[in-house]
Amino acid sequence: MNALVSVRVAQLDALARQALMKTGVTAQAAEATCRALMAAERAGIASHGFARLPFYLDQLASGKLNPNARPAITPRGAVLSVDADAGLAFPAVEGGLERGLVLAEEFGVVAVAIGRSHHFGMAGYYVEQAAQRGMLCLAFSNGPAAMAPWGGQTPLFGTNPVAFASPRVNDEPLVIDLSLSEVARGKIMIASQKQQAIPFGWALDRHGEPTSDPDAALAGSMAPAGGAKGAALALMVELLTAGLTGSHYGFQASSFFTADGEPPLVAQLLLLLNPGFFPPGYLQHCETLFSAMLAQPGVRLPGARRRDVARQNSETLLMPGGLMAQLRIRAG
Repeated sequence: MNALVSVRVAQLDALARQALMKTGVTAQAAEATCRALMAAERAGIASHGFARLPFYLDQLASGKLNPNARPAITPRGAVLSVDADAGLAFPAVEGGLERGLVLAEEFGVVAVAIGRSHHFGMAGYYVEQAAQRGMLCLAFSNGPAAMAPWGGQTPLFGTNPVAFASPRVNDEPLVIDLSLSEVARGKIMIASQKQQAIPFGWALDRHGEPTSDPDAALAGSMAPAGGAKGAALALMVELLTAGLTGSHYGFQASSFFTADGEPPLVAQLLLLLNPGFFPPGYLQHCETLFSAMLAQPGVRLPGARRRDVARQNSETLLMPGGLMAQLRIRAG
C-alpha cells in the first residue's frame, strides 16, 4: 500500500474536499485547505501536501481543530488582526491576505496577523499569490516546539518558516521559501514513517548529539539553519507571530500530528508592501540584479525548480497508495 499510484489532480482534490466536509467544515474552508495542499503537492513538497490531511481530519474529528471555526477579521488602520478560531489555518490566512491586498492599495504597507491558528502549509504559496497581484510579501509562522535555543537542548521554538516573494517584469514572481531549521520537520516525519535514516546535520537527539535516526530526531531537536544565526531568527519569528497576536509560543503549542490535547493555537504574520508607494522603477531595477545573477553558469533564481515541477504535475500526481486508500475511506 506504500507503492506510488498515479492520481488525477481533479480526483485527488474531490476526495480531499469531501473528506474535509464530512467532518463538518464549511465548503469554503475545505476549498481553501485543498488549494494550499495541492499547491505544495504539485510543487513536489509532499511533506506539506496531502500527507498532512489525515492529521487534520483526525484533529477535526477529536475537536482539537474546531470544525465550526469562523475566522474573524478586525481592521485597525493598516493592520488586520485575524482570529482563526482554533480551526484550520487556510481559510483564515486566505481571507486575511485577500483583505490585506485591498488595503495595500490604500496604505502601501499592510500587516496581516493571524492568531489562534494551526499549520498553514507551504509558506511560499501565500507570498506568491501576493506577488502575482503586484505586491512584495513576507510571511512568517511559528509552530510547535521542535528546535532548542542556541546552546540549549530542550526545544522551545518551532521550525518557523520564512517566505518572501516579489513581482517581476514579464515573468513569474521570485519566491523564496525556507525553514529556519536545517530541514522542515515534516521531512523527518516522512523518514520515520518509511523507517529511513536521515542525513547527519538535520537534527539532534535528546542529548544534543547529531543523529541519523528519525525517531531520535523527533524526540530531540531540529538543528537550526546556520547555527546560532538560525536560532536567533527563529526567536524573531516567535515574537512576530505568537508575540504580536497573543498566541502560543512553540513550547506552549501542542503537536500538529496528534489528535489529542488542546489546539496548538500558533500564529502567522504576512507583511505586504506595495512598490507603487516607493520610488519608481522597482521592477526594472530588480531585473538588473536578476540578470547579473543569471549571467553566471549554474545559477537559478529561488523558486524556479518548484515552478518547473508544478508545471509537470498539472494533470496527474504520484501519490502513496496507502494515503489514497485512507482518503477514499474518509470521503466515502
